[in-house]
Amino acid sequence: MLTIGLAAVRGTPEVLALPVGPGGPLPLDPPMAGVDPAEIAALLEQAGSKGNAGSVQVLPRPLGRPRRLLLVGVGSAEAGSGMEADWRAAGAALIQAAAQEQALNVAVPGGIDPEAVRGLAEGLLLAAYRFRLGERRQSDPVLRRVTLLVPEPERYETALQRARTVSEATYLARDLTNMPSQEKSPAWFATRVTRQAARLSGVEVRVREPEELAAEGFGGILAVGRGSTRGPRLVEVEWRPRGARRHVVLVGKGITFDSGGISIKPRDAMKLMRKDMGGAAAVIAATLGAASLDLPVRVTALAPLAENMVGADAFRPGDVVSHYGGQTSEIHNTDAEGRVVLADVLSYAACRLAPDVLVDLATLTGANAVALGKRTGALYSDNDELAGDLAAAADRAGERVWRMPLHDDYTELLGSEVADLVNSVEEGGGSIMAALYLREFTGAARDRWAHIDMSAPSWADSSSGELVKGATGWGARTLLRWLESLD
Repeated sequence: MLTIGLAAVRGTPEVLALPVGPGGPLPLDPPMAGVDPAEIAALLEQAGSKGNAGSVQVLPRPLGRPRRLLLVGVGSAEAGSGMEADWRAAGAALIQAAAQEQALNVAVPGGIDPEAVRGLAEGLLLAAYRFRLGERRQSDPVLRRVTLLVPEPERYETALQRARTVSEATYLARDLTNMPSQEKSPAWFATRVTRQAARLSGVEVRVREPEELAAEGFGGILAVGRGSTRGPRLVEVEWRPRGARRHVVLVGKGITFDSGGISIKPRDAMKLMRKDMGGAAAVIAATLGAASLDLPVRVTALAPLAENMVGADAFRPGDVVSHYGGQTSEIHNTDAEGRVVLADVLSYAACRLAPDVLVDLATLTGANAVALGKRTGALYSDNDELAGDLAAAADRAGERVWRMPLHDDYTELLGSEVADLVNSVEEGGGSIMAALYLREFTGAARDRWAHIDMSAPSWADSSSGELVKGATGWGARTLLRWLESLD
């Protein structure tokens, strides 16, 4: 992981980044030796720079020091909802511009809001992420250390630490999601999470194996996992600090590979199905992040893990599945398996854990991308305050959600002649119908439940800003920002 530190301004570094706004370079206090304002102004004028967030102009100075100046746009630099996003964009842009440098120093103006420093650090760290199982490529960045030069380093320690923790959580979610499925069985995922949690005090992990799932009535998880030789699991991670007065339960879909089952997917649709546990990765990462930040909120993460495979004992269209709590689902489509495992766990959370708030994240439907494109999650909730808080947290985190409707009159389409519900219908919007199905399992927590369909933003087809091609770790940042707001 990229190392970021704070230091007081002293001397003149080899490679220096200076933040630039619409009016030119932001004033440094104290001024930095070797930095000529006239030289910088001339370059910016020649480049037509307006200081837009994430723009970078490079000034080589082979005979001077610094030998290389990076003029990075930070937007208006004014405190407000967009300030942190602008500085995050600046940090991400610097990773690209200084990728082949050994070290980079960034001059931060005195008196800048700590949230700007947090955004800058998050952008640097998130854009520096790489996942490779093979040898390092020549094009991979060599940048290993960034130093933020500030007049009062101690003022920004908390902001930097929060940026590190959020980035570490996002790295974990990305690592889990990027891991190829031949390695990433439900048992592998459970072991990895258990080891990660062991590094933190106050975090407890329980892993239910198939026998326990059967004994306790988790019929949905067992049905989806039946076609695989690698059995399902339910991972429960709890952060329970002393004095916590609010209990948040986070549920994440954890299909470690989705073939579609008997309702099999075409080949192209299977190629990225290692990402179908992105919701589980996000809720686990956010819970461990809450523990790292010592947030005074009790958080329980539930990750139902299964491989949806074609096998002699795979569940079939027409089967009736009995869920935790007693409700039943008639299976119309085995490729609508995510909601089947989530139904078990939402019911368990509502019946047994008494959550003050219940939130689930899932790479649930392709309809998410059809409705909202590749960068936005679909948010569902009957609770206006909860929906607003989650949307605000997503905005602060640099992730996006859009609230979608839960039409009560659509619920009748989920009716079955042989069970309580059907797991899939042709009518209605695909993402909406999946959310309505899940709502039926939230019991007494229905009025404090939210669902986010994050299938589309869980994966990036190309690198952009703080997103690196591959798994984005989407949701970990939003959940942590939201949990912080409950502090």
